[in-house]
Amino acid sequence: MLQSFGQRILPVGCHAAVSAVFLPSRSARSKLPRDHEPKGPVAMNRLSAALLLSAALASPALAFDVKAMSEDEKAAFGEAVRDYLMENPQVLVEAITVLETRQAEQSAQNDVALVEAHRDAIFNDDHSWVGGNPDGDLTMVEFIDYRCGVCRQFNQEILDAVEEDGNIRLILKEFPILGEESELSSRFAISVHQIAGDDAYKAAHDALITLRGPATIEALRVIADDIGLEADGILQHMNTEAVTGILRENRQLAEAMAIQGTPTFVIGDQLLRGVPRVGVAETIAQIRETM
Repeated sequence: MLQSFGQRILPVGCHAAVSAVFLPSRSARSKLPRDHEPKGPVAMNRLSAALLLSAALASPALAFDVKAMSEDEKAAFGEAVRDYLMENPQVLVEAITVLETRQAEQSAQNDVALVEAHRDAIFNDDHSWVGGNPDGDLTMVEFIDYRCGVCRQFNQEILDAVEEDGNIRLILKEFPILGEESELSSRFAISVHQIAGDDAYKAAHDALITLRGPATIEALRVIADDIGLEADGILQHMNTEAVTGILRENRQLAEAMAIQGTPTFVIGDQLLRGVPRVGVAETIAQIRETM
């Protein structure tokens, strides 16, 4: 079942509300001063317009064609709509809420289709670092930029959620989008991974995501030294095609999935663009309930 994880679920069911839009309740009408009540032909035209629209909305089979109305009927219809919305502006808020909910649901459906279409590239490439429980029953993928403030802020929350769950396979995909320092950081991490393996990559990742100050070549050299690697070899490997090719693949995947920011997550079959409002651990729990 498709769900909007991390989002407030808004009620869907506008038909009843909309079909009554142009007919104020009796109690509402009784509160109008008599000298403000429409009289004569104008009142009849407004009532006719309201009845026409209500009937059309209540019975979709009926053809409601504004073009078939006379000019006077169109004018009365438009005035009736305006009068009602001015008296009941909350209807506009309700309509916008329903529209946003439908758009979010459609976007979620599209994202599920994107995950399915690119499943192998997301979950089974041969170059991304895999942590957590490699045999876990739920895979969580993060597109990450080491200079992204949100990535840095929520890094520990993500790691804690993965550790607490104990059955999550975590994949990190380098996706530098914020400039030269992002590019250098990702190239350094990939180079470390290719030369020194998974444990060294995790150490480099932890150092990069918490790095204070610019991510310069000098800073990367210090990180390499701190985690026990030969810095010159790591730095030289950063500009090889082996590293560039991985960044190219990750960017092509992100483009195909319309991913434009970080962090972006794929958890199971759910694509989450940003950190969920309810938090990472709660989102994981919600997704597990649908498995």
